[in-house]
Amino acid sequence: MPALLVLTAAGFGGFAALLPVAPLWAVQGGANEAGAGLVNGVLLLVTVMTQPFVPRLLNRLGTGRVLAAALALLGIPPLLFLFSDHLGWVLLLSALRGIGFGILTVAGSTVVANLVPRAQHGAAIGAYGAAIAVPQVILIPAGPLLADSVGFWAVFALGTLPILGISSAPRLARVLREQEAARALLPPTGAIPTVNGNRAGRRQLVSSLVRPMMLLSGVTLAGGAVITFAPQMSSSPALTAGALALLTLSAAVTRWGVGGLADRHGAKPFLWPLVLLTVIGLVLAAIAVQDPNATAIALFLAGMTLVGIAYGGLQNLTLLLSLAAVERKQYGTASAVWNIGFDMGTAVGSVLIGTLAAGLSFPPALLVAAAISLLTLPLAFARGPQSDKVRGKRDRV
Repeated sequence: MPALLVLTAAGFGGFAALLPVAPLWAVQGGANEAGAGLVNGVLLLVTVMTQPFVPRLLNRLGTGRVLAAALALLGIPPLLFLFSDHLGWVLLLSALRGIGFGILTVAGSTVVANLVPRAQHGAAIGAYGAAIAVPQVILIPAGPLLADSVGFWAVFALGTLPILGISSAPRLARVLREQEAARALLPPTGAIPTVNGNRAGRRQLVSSLVRPMMLLSGVTLAGGAVITFAPQMSSSPALTAGALALLTLSAAVTRWGVGGLADRHGAKPFLWPLVLLTVIGLVLAAIAVQDPNATAIALFLAGMTLVGIAYGGLQNLTLLLSLAAVERKQYGTASAVWNIGFDMGTAVGSVLIGTLAAGLSFPPALLVAAAISLLTLPLAFARGPQSDKVRGKRDRV
């Protein structure tokens, strides 16, 4: 876990630093709101296109090589932003970063699932989520401020942080090999029945993973929208920094804390309240930014905080539901589907809200995002094929 947490913090730290700043770099080069939205949209579209191939890469090349390649693809392109702020160049580099991010997201959540038994997945996912979220707490709000006060070069330098995590990849791969060898020597336990590889089995697997994926997409659409456009929605750089800090801090605390609760009580009791918090937070943010020159500070901060609570909590719970729906050898598939839901929602939030804001304004665009998130509420009450608590009791090795 220490090796995974160091690698994760470095990889996601570099990613987070550029998330609100790369669109601003494109705006400096002459892009409008729709073009700015495309920056993170392309990044996450390529991410989603990469993620289905990651389980096969892990099987063929090994965890260490795959993680090292992901971190290099995330850490090297930020320096190349300095060559041009033209939208085409920014989109090309965003696509390269998307490949690295797609690999890192699937490989990271697959690794954390394999490192610990099912009964402790909630707590382990919480720690993994904290390693993702803590750098975001610092770097997402700091990025726009650094770009404004020091220069974009300082943010691009922070974007190279993933390179520092490469040294942890070989150690992590070695631990996983040792665990797999030890697991092979154990007698069979009450493992979860294998999902057949026929058409019916594949349908069963897909249906069990679609529900958490769609729940996650609803909240990441909201998160992607407000993170990408907070600097443009807010009338003050200081307010932007404070709002992004509250969003990322509340997400980090919730993502870490809800894991232990889900291990004890299951995920379902926490799903619907978090969906409603997403909707309420977006509505408050929409009201707050009605006047482009005078953002309602209290409403904006409250809205961003509520979105952050839901953003962090649903990330943990939906990953827990996805892993509980499959057996160990299918963790890679579950991780890929979950990450596709995460990044698909973020990409749609970035592109859709940017397009709507360019044609209308930010308040109606945020209300559309709230309506889309509300549509996922019935999924919070749907009964899954098998509860995560039951599965955890059946596979503690």
